[in-house]
Amino acid sequence: MRHCCHESRARPRGSSRRARPSKAHREGERHGFVTAGESHGPALTAIVTGVPAGVSIDIEAINRDLARRQGGYGRGGRQKIEHDTASILSGVRFSKTLGTPITLQVVNDDFANWTDRMAVDGDAPTDLKRETCPRPGHADLVGMLKIASDDARDILERSSARETAARVAAGGIAKALLRNLASRSTPTCVALVPSSFRRTCSSKRAAIEASGAAALTRRRPVP
Repeated sequence: MRHCCHESRARPRGSSRRARPSKAHREGERHGFVTAGESHGPALTAIVTGVPAGVSIDIEAINRDLARRQGGYGRGGRQKIEHDTASILSGVRFSKTLGTPITLQVVNDDFANWTDRMAVDGDAPTDLKRETCPRPGHADLVGMLKIASDDARDILERSSARETAARVAAGGIAKALLRNLASRSTPTCVALVPSSFRRTCSSKRAAIEASGAAALTRRRPVP
């Protein structure tokens, strides 16, 4: 039986071998999230990274936040169709995070009415109506020019208020992390200008005050 071994490089004396974390785990060193999905597509998705293992996740709390998003003034008929609930597809086991990316999904109920116009595969229907008039004040025109599309729907499906449902779901994970750290988010203004600019202003102000004091001294009558 042959014995195979891996060739190893010589290490400096006194150095210790440390296991290098895999790329999948190293991605978790940076907190963040990314969303995907179209307004009338099958679902919206959010992937949250940087959450350590052991954080308690309450899916019902996330769903309550999604229900709050659907309330309030200025809501259209779309909110009467959707019944937003989040599903966690990865990164959580037995209501505890695993320290790996967390995938959340919010299904679009209205996709059932758009299966022909928002199909993932196949060819476009012959009677497909293209959106050729960009909406004022939206990202439609810029997006159409960017990807050289003659259909604004390729853009407006992402530049839609519907996308915020995925952001609310991702925010539920962030809130769970803050609760785990027993922290409270408090907005604080640290600085409005760089410290170097403040130092320059301080030195100029000191020079102006010194010159003003010198001028005032010159004006004083000699007793």
